[in-house]
Amino acid sequence: MWDKFGEIDSAEELNRAAAAQKAEGDREALIMLAEENGIDRDDAEDYLDGVVDELVTPLMAAVGKLQVEAADLELRGILKDWEDCILELCRKDRQMQIAIRRREKELKGCMAMLLKYSFENKCQVSDEIIKATNVMRNGRTEPLRGPVYMGVPVRAKVKELIQEYYLGGQA
Repeated sequence: MWDKFGEIDSAEELNRAAAAQKAEGDREALIMLAEENGIDRDDAEDYLDGVVDELVTPLMAAVGKLQVEAADLELRGILKDWEDCILELCRKDRQMQIAIRRREKELKGCMAMLLKYSFENKCQVSDEIIKATNVMRNGRTEPLRGPVYMGVPVRAKVKELIQEYYLGGQA
């Protein structure tokens, strides 16, 4: 995931690395740095051409890291929804942007925390709902058999847990 340049801890560190590549005149290395960190090639080109003074803002750096991590984890279903919650919080809060970029914080760790909470807080689905549910099995539709337990937290709790993971006591 961070094969060429290693995991970068902050937007400032990413901008310093980009400035060093730019000073050396190494366009390809700067573009590789950007792409490895989830930064769009066009943004790297704008930086190289002097359209912008820095490669990234804290928001760009955080979103880029999340995109790289999410692609590596191949998120789907509720996990994708949880990633969207992280992005929503990130877009609203500069402290979250900074925290997401930290080396010791990983999307995998946040997802593990959410999954653990989900598992530990599962509850039994009503028999009435189970009776009303049909599923495909072996190419045939048949009634769902219970008991069924689910533990997907409500969105407000997901946001609370995300803030707890990334910000700790700073939330």
